[in-house]
Amino acid sequence: MNRDALTELLEQVAAGKIQTDSALEKISQLPFRELAHSTLDLHRELRQGSPEVIFGQNKSAEQIIENLTRIHATHGKALATRVSKGKARRILAEEQSPQPIYCAASRSLSLGLPPAKNESNGSPYVAIVTAGTSDLPVAHEAATTLQFLEHPFVSINDIGVAGIHRILPHLDTLRRATAVIAIAGMEGALPSVLGGFLSCPVIAVPTSVGYGTAKKGETALHAMLTSCASGIAVVNIDNGFGAALFADTILRQTVA
Repeated sequence: MNRDALTELLEQVAAGKIQTDSALEKISQLPFRELAHSTLDLHRELRQGSPEVIFGQNKSAEQIIENLTRIHATHGKALATRVSKGKARRILAEEQSPQPIYCAASRSLSLGLPPAKNESNGSPYVAIVTAGTSDLPVAHEAATTLQFLEHPFVSINDIGVAGIHRILPHLDTLRRATAVIAIAGMEGALPSVLGGFLSCPVIAVPTSVGYGTAKKGETALHAMLTSCASGIAVVNIDNGFGAALFADTILRQTVA
């Protein structure tokens, strides 16, 4: 239940359109639901503006689908990240309503996922930028999360500093963005370059892409943390989901 739904429910009670007992039954599901394996935070959208998202790694297929089903019943949509193909295959083999949707590119499983929104009519949007094609799995996770949160976004891929001139045709799109998610492995230089071009916040995501001394993303992480460009915030290695949630807070403040 989000703030709008709760407001509508209270207005229906005030207008006598719904009985107090019925409203109390709906509200009693807040703020959380205890399951055998999880305690779902059904109050999170009221507090923070977005529902709880399930982290699928190390959870069983049965735990993931039960969590998703419970969250969907409250919010009308649900998302799980880091779901392996094997777990997704077991979940999709069961007939359910609504039927879950699995996106292998982002390793996400969803119920009631809203349609993706593209940049249009001057509305605030996020630009998701990758340095290389190897960074795409993290970009897909960020994109699916933004889709779940119902924010417009555009994707610009493979414009890293090895061919820095590739950024130039996209500068207008980047400058009109409300926030930019910049995803890079290797030496992690792309966010610094974009930070020097742009006035909007740049959310830097280091990826575990690169040869030996890239240290599974640690080198890119340190480079992004020590960037001399201003307006850059850094999330954890491969954390496309966290970058999208940070962008969500920026967009919601902009709309407000």
